[in-house]
Amino acid sequence: MLVHHLKRFFPTQHLLLASFCGLVLFFGCAAAHAQGIPQSTASPRTPPAVGTIQSISGDTLTLKTDSGAELKVQLPADVKVLRVPPGSKDLKEATPIQLSDLQPGDRVLVRTKQGQDTSTLLASTIVAMKKADISAKQQQDREEWQRHGIGGLVSSVDVAQNSITIKSLTAAGSKDVAIHTGSRTILRRYAPGSVNFDEAKVAPITEIKPGDQLRARGTRNADGSEFTAEEIVSGSFRNIAGIVVGVNAEAGTLTLNDLAAKKSVELKVTAESQMRKLPDQMAQRIAVRLKGNAAGANGGAAPVSQPGGTPPATAGRGAASNSGNTGTGGPPRNGGGDLQQMLSRLPVSPLSDFQKGDAVMVVATSGQGDGPSTVITMLGGVEPILQATSQGQAASILSPWSLSQGGGDMGTP
Repeated sequence: MLVHHLKRFFPTQHLLLASFCGLVLFFGCAAAHAQGIPQSTASPRTPPAVGTIQSISGDTLTLKTDSGAELKVQLPADVKVLRVPPGSKDLKEATPIQLSDLQPGDRVLVRTKQGQDTSTLLASTIVAMKKADISAKQQQDREEWQRHGIGGLVSSVDVAQNSITIKSLTAAGSKDVAIHTGSRTILRRYAPGSVNFDEAKVAPITEIKPGDQLRARGTRNADGSEFTAEEIVSGSFRNIAGIVVGVNAEAGTLTLNDLAAKKSVELKVTAESQMRKLPDQMAQRIAVRLKGNAAGANGGAAPVSQPGGTPPATAGRGAASNSGNTGTGGPPRNGGGDLQQMLSRLPVSPLSDFQKGDAVMVVATSGQGDGPSTVITMLGGVEPILQATSQGQAASILSPWSLSQGGGDMGTP
C-alpha cells in the first residue's frame, strides 16, 4: 500500500531533497569552479531558496519554500534557467531551458540577489526539476520498491554482524528473513509519532529494536531467507484490533474498544489515512489460510475465539495492541503471494463506511503525549480473521506503509 499524498515512505522524497541539498552545496563551495560555474554563481550573497513554484505572473515568481514560507522573486530578462533530472547533485546534467518552460508544481532552487530596492529579491539562476520528471521518478521508485522490497517485524538485531532478522508474512505463512546491511546501505528511522518520510532521519543500526517495523529495498537470495539491503526505513508503530464504538466524521475521529487492552482508544483520521474494507469472501479465505498456518505452527491446534465470537485478546510482543507488526512488501516468492499487495488493490473506503460494531484492524502512529494516535492504515470486514486466529497473527497482515502509491514532492518515504 505506500501513500503519495502522505509523503511518507518512498525514498524519492529524500533522494530529491538530497539532490537540492547537493545543489545548494554545489553553488556555495569552491568545488563549483571545477564544474565550470562562474565565481559569481559559486559565491551567492544569500543562500539559495528551495521550494515549489506556486505561480508565475508576468515577471514575478511565487515560491512556497520548504520551510513553508511564501517568497516572491522578480525575474529579470537575463535570468539563467537550468533543468536537471531528479537525483542530480550538481549541474553536470543540466540543460538550459526558457523561463516560459517553468510551471506551477515544478521544484526549483532559486539563487537570488537584492535589487536596487533592498526589499526586492531578483533571481539570477533558477535550477528546476520538472513536475513531470518528478512524477516519472516517483513511479519508477514505486515499482522498484514493489519489485525489490520486503517488510516485516524486527525480531532481532545483530549489530556486530550488521544484520537484522525480520518476520515477513505472505499468504504462505510467516518466514524469518535475515536483512544484511553494508557500508553503502542507507538506514533511516521515522520520528516518533510520524510517518512523514521527510521526518525520517538517517540513523545507525543500533536504533533499530525488536518489535520495530522495517521495510527494505535490495536483493533476495534464491530461497528468500536472506536479503541484502540497499536502503532501510524503520519505525515504531501501533497495531490495534478492536470494535468500533463511535465515529465522528466531522471531527475526523474514531473510537475503538481495543480487544487486547480492553479499553477505549481514540484515533485521529486524516485525509492521508488509508482505509479499506475486506469483502466477506476474501476475509474468509484469508482467515482459512491464517488458521491453517497457526494450526501447523502449534501442532494442529489453532487459536479458538472466545464465547460469543469475540476474538482472543493475545498479549505480549506481536499482540494487536503492541507496536511492531507489519505486512510484507515486494513480489511473492516461492509461492503464497503477498497479502499486502492484495490488500492494496482494494478500493479506498471513507470514514463514513465504518459503523458502530464493525471489527477493524488498525496500524497507527505511536502517538505523542496525551494526543490520539493517527490512523495510517485501517482494515474493516475482518471479523472472520479475528475469530480464526490470534490477534497478533491477524494484525501482522497490515503494514504502516502502502504499496499502491508513494513518493512526494521533492525535498518536501
